[in-house]
Amino acid sequence: MARTTFYPLLSLVVAASLSGACSSEIDGKPKAQVEDVKKVEAKAETKTETKTEAPAAATRTLKLDKTGSSIGFVGAKLTGDHKGGFEDFEGEATLAGDKVSALRVTVQTPSVTSDAPDLTGHLKSKDFFEVETYPTAVFTASEFVPKAGENGVTHELGGELELHGVKKAIRFPAKITVDAGGAQGQAEFTINRKDFKIEYPGKPDDLIKDEVLLKLDLKFKAG
Repeated sequence: MARTTFYPLLSLVVAASLSGACSSEIDGKPKAQVEDVKKVEAKAETKTETKTEAPAAATRTLKLDKTGSSIGFVGAKLTGDHKGGFEDFEGEATLAGDKVSALRVTVQTPSVTSDAPDLTGHLKSKDFFEVETYPTAVFTASEFVPKAGENGVTHELGGELELHGVKKAIRFPAKITVDAGGAQGQAEFTINRKDFKIEYPGKPDDLIKDEVLLKLDLKFKAG
């Protein structure tokens, strides 16, 4: 093979192998819509649409079942992914008839874990969750709009996420089911960590991506 032909082919092989090594679980996941809370509230105040009030359905409150639930995340560097999650959280959901009408989940940020002990310690520092200053993160939802999507998605959730001392309005797709045993919700979506003032860039030769994948699997049952 001529030298002029060999080197372009070698370059293509190397480029392809590097591209494969840098693929991430984050790639291709739905992106949450994140906005300032005040801006969303202002939009709501300007709406003049008249809605017909339906008869009020009986409500009941369900408690979050920690043993059957998980709150995880995936962060990515240029060289690969790191998985993590939280071990301590609580919450409740309100049902109006057979539909979820509200939920609230509170996470204890010092319970963060990861797939590497050194990283777990770093995540608790000022570079990331800053757990001593911001020991909790809270998600509340009050909108559950039926909206079918990929991977069994049934609804679009609208609410607020308070993380690292920053509160943002957030919307994302989720799968919600309600049965005699309670309610369940699953969701996978990305947020931009810089929206919540988590801005540590990573090492110069191994930068951290701005997007973080959140993975929620929440089960609620009668207390």
